Amino acid sequence: MQSKRGRLDRYLCTHLQTHRKAVRELMLLGNVSVDGLIVKDMDMQVDEFSHIQLGDQILQANTPVYWMLHKPIGVVSATKDAQHKTVIDLLDCEARYELHIAGRLDLNSSGLLLLTNDSRWSNALMSPTHKVDKVYRVTLANPLTEEYIAVFAAGMYFGFEDITTQPAKLVILANNVAEVTLSEGKYHQIKRMFGRFRNPVVGLHRLSIGDIVLDNTLAPGESRALTASEVACIR
Repeated sequence: MQSKRGRLDRYLCTHLQTHRKAVRELMLLGNVSVDGLIVKDMDMQVDEFSHIQLGDQILQANTPVYWMLHKPIGVVSATKDAQHKTVIDLLDCEARYELHIAGRLDLNSSGLLLLTNDSRWSNALMSPTHKVDKVYRVTLANPLTEEYIAVFAAGMYFGFEDITTQPAKLVILANNVAEVTLSEGKYHQIKRMFGRFRNPVVGLHRLSIGDIVLDNTLAPGESRALTASEVACIR
C-alpha cells in the first residue's frame, strides 16, 4: 500500500478540478489552511491525514484508524471474497471498509491481524528493511528435535526464489509445538521451513507483531482499536 503523500497544489487542482493558476491565487489570498495554519507554499507536502480547508469549507479531514483482530480459522485475509467471510466482515469499526490489512494470515491460520487506513504506518510495519519480528505458535504433525533450532537459526536456502531466509528463532514448547520468531515474511515461509523436515504444519497462530501482542481478552472474531502506545511502537 503506497503512501498518499504529495504536493498541496496538486491535491487542490485535483480536488477542486481547476488549474494551477487559480489554486495559486487562492493560496496567495490566504484562503487555504492545512492543520489550522494558513499556507501559501504550493510545494508543501500533505498526506491523507492532513486537515485541509478552503475558507470555511473542509476539503479533507480524515482520521487515522488502527485495529487489531483475533482472526479465526476459516476467515480470509481480504477486504472482499466471493466464497468466504472476510476479516473486514468481522470488524466492529465504522470505518472498516476504508482499512487495509498489514500482514495477512492464511485461511487456516489464526491470531493477531492488524488493519489500518494509514499506509505509511503499515509500510513501516511490513517493510523488510525494518525487520519487525513476528511471533507464531506452530503445531506440527510430528515431534520436534533440537536439530530444528540450529537449522532455523542458520537460515534456509529456497532455490525457487534463489534466496536464503533471515535467521529465525525457534523455541520448543512441547513435543510437537514450537514458538517461531521471524523478521521477514516470505510466501508460506513457516510451512516451507518445516517442510524441509517433512513435518507438516497443522496449526499456525500469530501471537505478536513487533511490540503489539494479541489481546488475550479477545475471543476469535473479536477486535478492538489499538491504543496510542501500540500505534507509536511501530513508528
